[in-house]
Amino acid sequence: MTLLFTLIKRSLSAFLLLLFISSCKTTKVITDGAVNNDLTAKAIIKQHYQNQLSFKTIRGKLKIDYSDGDTEQSVPLTLRMEKDKAIGLSAPLGIVKAYITPGRVSFYNKLQNEYFDGDFSFLSNLLGTELDFEKVQNLLLGQALFNLKDESYSVSVSEENYELKPRNPGTLFKTLFQIEPKNFKMASQQLSQPLRNRVLDIQYENYQKINKWIIPNEINIVATENDKRNTIDIEYKNIEFDEAVRFPYKIPDGYKEIVLNKNDY
Repeated sequence: MTLLFTLIKRSLSAFLLLLFISSCKTTKVITDGAVNNDLTAKAIIKQHYQNQLSFKTIRGKLKIDYSDGDTEQSVPLTLRMEKDKAIGLSAPLGIVKAYITPGRVSFYNKLQNEYFDGDFSFLSNLLGTELDFEKVQNLLLGQALFNLKDESYSVSVSEENYELKPRNPGTLFKTLFQIEPKNFKMASQQLSQPLRNRVLDIQYENYQKINKWIIPNEINIVATENDKRNTIDIEYKNIEFDEAVRFPYKIPDGYKEIVLNKNDY
């Protein structure tokens, strides 16, 4: 079993893609917005980056529904985030905790008395491209996982969204992006490794407005490899911006370390 499936199943909150955002009392789900057929790919990308969120912290709760085809789990989590610095997740009673920083990916699980503490290198190998804290953060906030300014894209309209395809697609690693027209946030991101039969499909079901901020409301993630399929549905609730946050995290003594080997990638 690959690292992605192993860690999601063992931690119930696996740090790869297991995050983000939803609603509160001042929430308004955004559904309108029309495509402008005259916009170029360059103009769409420019608007996407101009609409990035400006904030210091996020805190709130989220609900994750997870299925691997054999078992299903529904997990409530507390979320804390300090932009560009840290992401923290905690299940009720601290049964599972995760802590992610630009140089560290760590979690522990009290049910199995085990922990992982490492960097992003294994995630980079898993996806076939460099992955770091900024890319994970962008994914969670409805921003492009990769820098769209680094490539040339063609643009078309698909499902009332702008669809961006690289003009020079790679052989080993392929990407496809859809950007919604209302706020120029991600509608979907698809990453695939055809030779390894791997596909990661991230769908932003809708967006919400909390005061001045536009963030995802529901996210659906499907990770497939050959005949294995994992799905993670994420709903975020009671989200607050720019409130004080803390990251209490300490791996308990006596826990067994999860050691990854080459077969895990």
